[in-house]
Amino acid sequence: MKAIGFRTSLPVEATDSFIEFETEKPNPKGRDLLVKVSAVSVNPVDFKIRRNSAKDTVLTEPKIIGWDAVGVVEAVGDAASLFKVGDEVYYAGDINRAGSNAEYQLVDERIVGHKPKKLTKEEAAAIPLTALTAWEILFDRLRIGERDKGKSVLIIGGAGGVGSIAIQLAKHVAGLTVIATASRPETASWCKTQGADYVVNHYKLVDEVRQAGFQYVDFILDFVDTNIYWDAMVELIKPQGHIGSITGSATPLALNKLKAKSVSFSWELMYTRSTFQTDDMIEQHHILNKVADLLDRGVLKTTLKETLKGLSVANFKEAHQQLESGKTIGKLVVSF
Repeated sequence: MKAIGFRTSLPVEATDSFIEFETEKPNPKGRDLLVKVSAVSVNPVDFKIRRNSAKDTVLTEPKIIGWDAVGVVEAVGDAASLFKVGDEVYYAGDINRAGSNAEYQLVDERIVGHKPKKLTKEEAAAIPLTALTAWEILFDRLRIGERDKGKSVLIIGGAGGVGSIAIQLAKHVAGLTVIATASRPETASWCKTQGADYVVNHYKLVDEVRQAGFQYVDFILDFVDTNIYWDAMVELIKPQGHIGSITGSATPLALNKLKAKSVSFSWELMYTRSTFQTDDMIEQHHILNKVADLLDRGVLKTTLKETLKGLSVANFKEAHQQLESGKTIGKLVVSF
């Protein structure tokens, strides 16, 4: 099969930052599905792994990345029971296995959902990783439920891939009042189209949230940089509120600053369930099916912004360059 990968970590502009190569088509065993991939989307995790996973070394076998895909099940393992050959599926995969930037991929059926019927393959490919991340942080980590309808949530980084679908889930599924951050006219407009009630500039975060009429907010979701906005989050979170972040932290967070308000803090990593083969790993199958139903019913909409055509080195270089700029809106998909 044809695949796009790399042997060493290089700047995206370098000639061999990506290479095209042929490798053996894998065979599914156990609960794996063999999927013929037809579209993928690109996420920040892709360029972070490209930059860091093969530093100062040359891999014997090229590394295939990519953690969002739509395709058709071509074969199933002997223990698989959730899907059959011919099913259209979508998924974000497992960070510890070969990725989706290839003609075929193996993926555990417990982290796969049925593709939304009313979406094109490109529209569907934009969804899995970001929807799983947003769903898990809202409903599994912050445990937002019926009792929280009407409460406020501040989403830092509203126009990005995760922020775009998180606005929709927070507004249209959780019933929250959504304040999203954006700093450019085009990103502010995008946040509004996703369902944000208020859009504020993250460079003047505390002042603009207060000017919008909120002394404190019930929940905060950080999709940009925990360290940069930590003091602002500490100031804006309501006593007994909850903060969630997906961004990680290069230095320790001053969690003691949350003590006076009895504020809870949670990390979210979409790959936790697959990495540790958790007892509830199949929840990602259920979440993706719920999201597909919401998309088919028009409650949610795709966050697709741009499509590149073709499984090629040039397209993945272009996609990574765009994401590394930090200015992408919504999701970028490569279709093939």
